[in-house]
Amino acid sequence: MQTLKKTLLLILFAACWACSSTQTETTKADVATMDQLAERYVKTLLKLGQYDSDIVDAYYGPEEWKPTGEPTDSLPANEFLTEFKAIQQQLQAQDTTNLATDEKRRLAMFKKQIIAAITKVEMLQGKKYSFDQEAKLLYDAEPPHYELSHFDSILTAIDKQLPGKGSIAERWDAYRAKFEIPKDKLKLVFDTAIAEARNRTKAHYKLPENENFKLEFVTDKAWSGYNYYKGKGYSLIQINTDFPIYIERAVDLAAHEGYPGHHLFNVLLEQNLVDKKGWKEYSIYPLFSPQSLIAEGSANYGIEVAFPDQDNLKFEKEVLFPLAGLDASEADRYYAILAMIGQLDFAGNEIARLYLDGKINREQAADMLVKYNLYAKDKALQRTRFMDKYRSYVINYNLGKQLVRNYIEANSGTDNNPAKRWQLFGELLSNPNTASMLK
Repeated sequence: MQTLKKTLLLILFAACWACSSTQTETTKADVATMDQLAERYVKTLLKLGQYDSDIVDAYYGPEEWKPTGEPTDSLPANEFLTEFKAIQQQLQAQDTTNLATDEKRRLAMFKKQIIAAITKVEMLQGKKYSFDQEAKLLYDAEPPHYELSHFDSILTAIDKQLPGKGSIAERWDAYRAKFEIPKDKLKLVFDTAIAEARNRTKAHYKLPENENFKLEFVTDKAWSGYNYYKGKGYSLIQINTDFPIYIERAVDLAAHEGYPGHHLFNVLLEQNLVDKKGWKEYSIYPLFSPQSLIAEGSANYGIEVAFPDQDNLKFEKEVLFPLAGLDASEADRYYAILAMIGQLDFAGNEIARLYLDGKINREQAADMLVKYNLYAKDKALQRTRFMDKYRSYVINYNLGKQLVRNYIEANSGTDNNPAKRWQLFGELLSNPNTASMLK
């Protein structure tokens, strides 16, 4: 009897071992397939980037994967679509049964990224999407809709706070002039803000020893600031000086473009997903993809993570205002008005939707930006240039921030638990995430 029991146990053990071994081999095969698809995806995106320089925001993968030779005179859209759709088909066929949780997230994100790549090729080919369709396909997001009248009560409240006569935009422009950073103080103020943002971030995350950046001031751009991540922990950060730069923008841009914003995001992706896990699809950052909603949203929310409201105001009044040679006596009032103006952010999305869907022209869009976002007219026209160039990308800043904030706060990363907020923020930046995953 004992011999029979032992025999049965051995048979059961062998069967379990064989099953486990088969599952392990299946999992390895699935992961290997994703690795092969990742290489094809990256190489194809790099080739596509030869036809539109905005498509590849950053690349820090193998040098030999870069295309050689000159691109053809016209976009071979069908070739790109054929390859991306072939990759998509193989991703859809992947069996997720035996995949680890992180590999399942990898696959889910990869599927969203390939939808965005296909959509971008179709758009380059001339296909038209509505603002909302484009946002969903490129960024996996559904922009909320607001009536512009929703923002009128906010404008009324701002109106009561501003001194002087004239329109709200004119009075705001005149009032905030006293908070402009003199051009000869820009470098000192920004260097100080970035150093503070970096110190606060490094207190919570272990960054590569050689991690660094270069700061440049530029002109004639459609944006106010940009981070060009070069790989190996290094970024080029550019600040546009076409228009006046006000004191609050020092911390905003230091955190957004640097720490714990775009620079940190790319450092953590490279460190955790490319170097440690070998997920080569993260060696490329396609700008028009779901990755951008997380990138821009986390960069904007990261300002508050590193510089909570009152702490930020204290740092600016005590450190940055004196460095810029500005009077801090009006700072409290100024920042209170800025907070109210921040409630107008989503008005810009509504204006972009109307403009890009062809319901208003450029001049009308600029006038609405003056009214609802309090831009000076020349700044408003610059913003329409941004809409022309980046289209529904505008949602990534405010909707992205809202989604990131909601996710972190829903998981206990609240104002009164900053350590948990930093932890969740770092985890968010170090793993595959897209808008639908945060809900």
